[in-house]
Amino acid sequence: MESEALQAEDVWLLPGWQNSDADHWQSRWQALYGYRRLEQHDWLRPLRGDWSIRLQETVLDAPRPVVLAAHSLGCVLVAWWAAHAAAGNEKLARKVAGALLVAPADTEQDSLRAVLPGWAPVMMQKLPFPSIVVGSESDPYCTLARAQAMAHAWGSRFVNAGAAGHINTASGLGNWGSGHALLQTFQPRNGS
Repeated sequence: MESEALQAEDVWLLPGWQNSDADHWQSRWQALYGYRRLEQHDWLRPLRGDWSIRLQETVLDAPRPVVLAAHSLGCVLVAWWAAHAAAGNEKLARKVAGALLVAPADTEQDSLRAVLPGWAPVMMQKLPFPSIVVGSESDPYCTLARAQAMAHAWGSRFVNAGAAGHINTASGLGNWGSGHALLQTFQPRNGS
């Protein structure tokens, strides 16, 4: 079947721990392009099960296949959700046309494990949909080598963003046009 153009309602933004502030590229994309943010019940004390259920409901309720644009803990969420909810469920896996996974948080680091209990280990299993991982050479929450290892395990294309910190507001990316170009490579497939 032929692909259709990516529509605003096809894209779901998955922020990480503490949500994304107004100057974060995810918030800017939401304002500029009309993408939707997956709202979580508790941004400060994220529970993996609760976050996974919210993602599951969102994907199941979508009228067309979705594209996920995740940041930090949102990337780890996608990996866990895909391994548990979409595994063995080809129809559900087809509801995701692709995932842009930016600056995945290494929840196995001692500093993150302490503040994000229940998120380690990182699920290292091939995703059932196309994906791109963007890592940074200067991310305090995930080394470049670890981001590359995640990309390899997830079957994702890897993009090195250079010394871009955690690829967030502090990175000074503004609207992050090069990231949006990566997102645009995913096109929803007809049918779900």
